[in-house]
Amino acid sequence: MRPVNPTVESVEGLATYSSITDIPDPIDMVTIYVRPEIGETLLEGIAAKRPAEFWVNPGAESPALLARAEALGLQPILACSIMGSGELPEHF
Repeated sequence: MRPVNPTVESVEGLATYSSITDIPDPIDMVTIYVRPEIGETLLEGIAAKRPAEFWVNPGAESPALLARAEALGLQPILACSIMGSGELPEHF
């Protein structure tokens, strides 16, 4: 896991990157938990990393965000990304 947050140095003990484009490695899965208007500003960087999966969690979606994501070649998965980890949400 590579957390991205431009305002803090770590999340749950993991060092953060200030931008997704700062991550040097390929990315398998991206998940966003931010308001749609913030998520829209992140889409170009996400698309540039070409993740295999792009999860948009409940509350992070909007018609504009989804349309822009698809225009950039992303295929949004509209669901809680915990499901993508193979775990059930009640285990957290």
